[in-house]
Amino acid sequence: MTSPDRPASASLDAADISRFEALGEDWWNPKGPMQALHKFNPVRIAYIRDQICAQMGRDWRQPLPLEGIRILDIGCGGGVLSEPLARLGADVTGIDPAPGNVDIAARHAAKSALPVTYLATTAEDLAAAMQSYDVVLAMEVVEHVRNPAAFIKTACALVAPDGLFFAATLNRTLKSFALAIIGAEYVLRWVARGTHQWEKFLTPRELERMIARGGIDIFDEAGVSFNPLRDVWTLSKDTSVNYMLAGKKLARDV
Repeated sequence: MTSPDRPASASLDAADISRFEALGEDWWNPKGPMQALHKFNPVRIAYIRDQICAQMGRDWRQPLPLEGIRILDIGCGGGVLSEPLARLGADVTGIDPAPGNVDIAARHAAKSALPVTYLATTAEDLAAAMQSYDVVLAMEVVEHVRNPAAFIKTACALVAPDGLFFAATLNRTLKSFALAIIGAEYVLRWVARGTHQWEKFLTPRELERMIARGGIDIFDEAGVSFNPLRDVWTLSKDTSVNYMLAGKKLARDV
């Protein structure tokens, strides 16, 4: 059952929501349970920034390259991605179905004097309210919903014409099972056991088809790989574990 203070959604997974909401202040602890996300964050920030700038004629080298661009961060958690994008000038709205996450994110943004809007709501509720954004992000969230196809359809509906959509998730391969489940959860203990369910991972082709049904044309696909010697994540051509997709909603005649 959905909690009375939590928006209803066909895509919500109550167990996952509770697991992430329980992190509390640890969302912002770079040495805590979200340390892998903090290390991964610079790669996805740069990827999002560079793709937006290339598509919208911006110079990524400027101090505020994303100034005035309205971005929706779906499943924002504690705001680890929302805040850096706001620092680049974007008008960021972060949404999460867990009120505890939204509270953590809002308080951290206030301490940083960043004007990020955080809402305890769902993509479905925003779509029902006919909201739209220049850029919509579904980063590391698709693998945590109950109905990925329905979720992606809703997320794509929130993209304005000529707007951009980004998704990042885990590929369903034997390699991802070995690294993201056995390695990350049981050996290295980067994340708590049970954080991921391998059967809920999507291949790039599966996710691309869902996004295409949402009216988005994919224009870029990138893998993300971990270098254990340097302890850093980097973009790569290897999509067998982590990958990101970028697409554009083209205005079409009806």
